[in-house]
Amino acid sequence: MAVYLDSSDSYDNHLVSQFKKRKVISDGDNGSLACSFMCLPTLQASDYFMEPSLSELITRELMDPGYCARVQNFTVGRYGYGNVRFFGETDVRWLDLDHIVKFRRHEIVVYEDETVKPSVGKGLNKAAEVTLILQKDSSTEKLKLSAEKQGAEFISFDLSRKEWKFSVQHFSRFGLSDDEEDDVMMDDADVDVREREQVTMNDDDGSDLDEGSPLTDSRLLSHSLPSHLGLDPVRMKEMRMMMFSPEEEDDDAELDNLNGTCSHHRPLHGSKSVQRSSPLTIRKTPLALLEYNPGSFASSDNGSILLSQQNKGVPLTITKVQGFKLEIKETPVTKSYSKNIVDAGLLMGRSFGIAWGPNNLLIHCGSVGDSNKSPHLSSTISLEKVGTDNVVRDENNKIREELIGLCFDSPLSYHKEINFETNEFIVDSYKLKARKLVFNRLDLSHVCRQYIGIIEKQLEVPGLSSSARVMLMHQVFVWELINVLFSSKESSIEADVAALPLIRRAEFSVLLQESVCHRVQDEISSLNDSKDLQQLFLLLTGRQIDAAVELSASRGDVRLACLLTQAGGSTVNRIDIDRQLDLWKTNSLDFGFIEKDRIRLFELLAGNIHGALGEMDIDWKRFLGLLMWYHLQPASDLTSIFQTYQHLLEDGRAPYPVPVYIDEKLVMDNISWSPGNRFDLAYYLMILHSNEGRDVTNIHMLKTMFSAFASTHDPLDHHMIWHQRAVLEAVGTFSCDDLHVLDMGFVSQLLNLGHCHWAIYVVLHMSHRDDYPYLQASVIREILFQYCETWSAQENQRQFIVDLGVPSAWLHEALAVYHAYIGNSFKALEHYLGCGFWQKAHSTFITSVAHSLFMSGKQSEILRLATSMEDHKSEIENWDLGAGIFITFYSLKSSLKEDDSMTELVCYSHGRLLIQKTFFPDHIPAVSKCNFRTISLSNNFI
Repeated sequence: MAVYLDSSDSYDNHLVSQFKKRKVISDGDNGSLACSFMCLPTLQASDYFMEPSLSELITRELMDPGYCARVQNFTVGRYGYGNVRFFGETDVRWLDLDHIVKFRRHEIVVYEDETVKPSVGKGLNKAAEVTLILQKDSSTEKLKLSAEKQGAEFISFDLSRKEWKFSVQHFSRFGLSDDEEDDVMMDDADVDVREREQVTMNDDDGSDLDEGSPLTDSRLLSHSLPSHLGLDPVRMKEMRMMMFSPEEEDDDAELDNLNGTCSHHRPLHGSKSVQRSSPLTIRKTPLALLEYNPGSFASSDNGSILLSQQNKGVPLTITKVQGFKLEIKETPVTKSYSKNIVDAGLLMGRSFGIAWGPNNLLIHCGSVGDSNKSPHLSSTISLEKVGTDNVVRDENNKIREELIGLCFDSPLSYHKEINFETNEFIVDSYKLKARKLVFNRLDLSHVCRQYIGIIEKQLEVPGLSSSARVMLMHQVFVWELINVLFSSKESSIEADVAALPLIRRAEFSVLLQESVCHRVQDEISSLNDSKDLQQLFLLLTGRQIDAAVELSASRGDVRLACLLTQAGGSTVNRIDIDRQLDLWKTNSLDFGFIEKDRIRLFELLAGNIHGALGEMDIDWKRFLGLLMWYHLQPASDLTSIFQTYQHLLEDGRAPYPVPVYIDEKLVMDNISWSPGNRFDLAYYLMILHSNEGRDVTNIHMLKTMFSAFASTHDPLDHHMIWHQRAVLEAVGTFSCDDLHVLDMGFVSQLLNLGHCHWAIYVVLHMSHRDDYPYLQASVIREILFQYCETWSAQENQRQFIVDLGVPSAWLHEALAVYHAYIGNSFKALEHYLGCGFWQKAHSTFITSVAHSLFMSGKQSEILRLATSMEDHKSEIENWDLGAGIFITFYSLKSSLKEDDSMTELVCYSHGRLLIQKTFFPDHIPAVSKCNFRTISLSNNFI
């Protein structure tokens, strides 16, 4: 048991101070006593110890002069690393143990400087027993082997305490090498995955400490955090020494002197001082600045790392925890809670990194997507699959196969039938055909109806949720809006060109009226039958004039019914009603005798929509309808209507055109939204129509328009908006080559469903960019390599990819790499030959295929494979020493069979060819004879 130097013991302090002062007293016995003190060993490092301790050595030297020259079983150790016990008597006088004995991770070094190392048997270069504490589990067999390699004798290995004991006859360096440490860590990896043990500290007050456990030096607390992180505290200290200048080290030494902790260094007696090129790595350990206290995660929510004002001797304990984090504090500046989570990369090193895995797996720590969640342990790694298939799930969250076909296969199949143009370009001598959808606006109505028909089939699928049906109905509205705004009207209706804007306006009015009908009916159903004026107003917001007139007449209000029949008509009627309202206000008419709802009706009929609405909340589509039906001129075109609404929106006098999932309140609880940051796709279509012909291209607007949030609350769903963008671009409404985010989002969605062929089809429709000329080729090759197992298993996908014009060599290359990865060398060779990788094919043939075929007796197959590479032997390194030998052998063998001048004595024994003696004609080259004999002998020994 080590004897610790208690700073409170006055007698020991006096003796130690006498030793440190090194005063030589010249008179009598006191002089001999001082000389005895001067010969004591020195050990300044706080994390090292020796047995007997310095106080014991002083006491025994006083009682028995000369004791330090014959100390029995002298021991030097380092807390947490191990110790060394020297056998027999040891002369410890004048020993500077700080420089002689050094313990590092899994190793001990005695006399690191060979120039001061004494001969064997002298000083500390003698037989001893070494105990090393391993920080990882290991096996006894490995440790025995390591000890034998170093000339040491293995004694024991305590698995529970991880103590490795061995004996040595003399010293240099003993322990585990770097390679052996790696082996130990690899052996321990499986255990660490299941059960990670981390070094932690108990509470500051130490109330829950085991009274029987030995106390550890409080100054070791500074190493607790590095040890917990799996780092070597000594190496961290050496790195600190390298990073700070010597001047800073001197400043630290001056601080130590001020604190009364001055250290004195004395060279070895009778030896020369050793010059060092780097700062001293052995120095006084500073007091702990951090107190690490993760606590028990079973009983406490938070651990903490706090500033320590006083060091406390707390033992290290082993606890099984998932990670650690800092406590959550309220910051005084922002008054908000900050998440002080320890970084998982710091905790786990290079073994962790936030990244995407296959099949949309996200590897991370903490929470994703919800900032309101409580912080997680950052050392707990989470694996989450990002859902890109929500569109094909029913109300029970189960994938429906019919929805996969209707959402992806059917629209893409129809897209493939539409006219397109190809743009051929060359990539590494291979031709690739990019595609682009093209058709005129006369066909736009037919195209839109086809897409609407596919969506209507989706609505017929049973088990759809109500929110999914609302989203599908909105998709129908968008396709109809595209048809109304951008299709050509000349061929369908024979009318004057001047009347075409009015025809388009009428179609838009009917479409808008149908799209808000359900909102009107829902609000009317929530009213009482007695509130007939409110019902009339709601009917007018949806332009259901016939129903409003019928309701008013049924209630006996014939005059109001007559006014309603003229709603939205001639501006003369609006002016008359507006004048009447002004006269009533001018004449100070008491409006208390007229219902407020009736006044609102009159305001609406007069065209004053803001006065009619008052404080009423209304959706943006009905507001746009009120603007078009009751406020603007009946002959105004759609461009003026959209621009008027846009101006009112900018002035804050119109409701925001929010997306349908916000407007219908489908997913308000799961979405972060603020007014103005998201608009509906229909609104962007209206802006696109109003800007048409003015050569106004807003890239930011187009990117926002064709983002998933413009049409759906799922940010990863691009299955329909991709088609809408393709159709709009095909008819010439805009042109943009910077919408690759939309393309890649749809590609990712298709790949997640295993539709690799359609993903490549989408890539071929990506816009060409001069700054990324090979973007399509790079993405296609990535798909072929990453999803090779998927598309190669389905012949229809493989044939589809070939029909798209993808070079077959790219398919063979991907298949070759895949089969080489799974260990099928035969198929890998075939595909290497298919893609023209002759050197790789030759290497695979020689190292993995040829010998197996030769042993199986498949001589014709060997000849076929070797002959297929012969035309490209100039591109193959060491051809003559590889496949060339087989070709020479079989050609020579064939020629010998046909040559009557050669006599060959052969016999067969148990199916093995034994060549007894062969006579070659003179015209056979010497190299061929050598090859023949080589392969014949190889066959003999098979």
